[in-house]
Amino acid sequence: MSFLYDTLRSWLVRAPRAQRVDLRGQRAIVTGATPGSLGFETARLLAAWGADVVVSTRRAPETAAAQLRQQLASVPGHGRVEALALDLCERDSVEHFVARYRERHDALELLVNNAGVHLDLLSQWQAPQLTADGHEIHWRTNYLGTMHLTHRLLPLLQRAGGARVVNVVSQLHVKGSNAGLFAPQPRYNSWVAYGNSKLALVHATFELQRRYAHHHGVQAYCLHPGAVYTHIADGGLAGNPAVERLRRAFAPVEAFFLLTPEEGAQTSLHCASAADAEGGRYYRACRVAEPSADSRDAAVSARLWQDTADWVEPDRAF
Repeated sequence: MSFLYDTLRSWLVRAPRAQRVDLRGQRAIVTGATPGSLGFETARLLAAWGADVVVSTRRAPETAAAQLRQQLASVPGHGRVEALALDLCERDSVEHFVARYRERHDALELLVNNAGVHLDLLSQWQAPQLTADGHEIHWRTNYLGTMHLTHRLLPLLQRAGGARVVNVVSQLHVKGSNAGLFAPQPRYNSWVAYGNSKLALVHATFELQRRYAHHHGVQAYCLHPGAVYTHIADGGLAGNPAVERLRRAFAPVEAFFLLTPEEGAQTSLHCASAADAEGGRYYRACRVAEPSADSRDAAVSARLWQDTADWVEPDRAF
């Protein structure tokens, strides 16, 4: 029965598979590495391939690190695992994270920007959730916080030589629009807000490649991990007991059709390690794919980059 299940599932899901690369001597940061998540599996596999990995979560990062160390105990040649707390919605948290990393390391070969939120999945028309500093939560977490962190780490990435920035975006970036990156929606929709945040991160990937690849040796990648069975939607469905019961009932069916976190991490791994992975591109299933037409507008990418630089550090462009 198990053989039949596995055979049918492999035919339906067609999970991608990254080729293993020796990453010994590489230092990596993976954000959003909560146990059971895409980020956790990305960190586990990077460490299994030899990289020294710093994992971040908003709460209890040491719990994630302890679980990773336990799972890696029997893996020969695995890299070290460290943990640092990080809340992308808080400026001070980002600054503290970078300061702590700098105390321990003088360079960074790989930054995997995996952390993100997708809230209000079934109540998308309700008023937006705002962060403490007044930003819409998807924009603040998925884009502004991620770019704040990336900016602060750029000197360490440049120092490494041949470093990579891997941004986990989503196919749902097609729900965003360039107009929505610079002005609020006439009528708020959480799905569009999520799409805008991911579209912005695609733009940032392409602009980072244009500005830093040739002269500074930093390659940038963005990717859709696929439809993955993780807990990212839990926050968006919380508070609805009927929906939560329905999800539990259909969990075996979802697992049959969706990628596991380990399978979903493969495209992140490919972008992080493959020698032939081309920077400045959008990936899906470990292959180059076509992003939305809006994301290919270089003028918008440059404008958004400058607006973001002004927000991150008004007196110093990056």
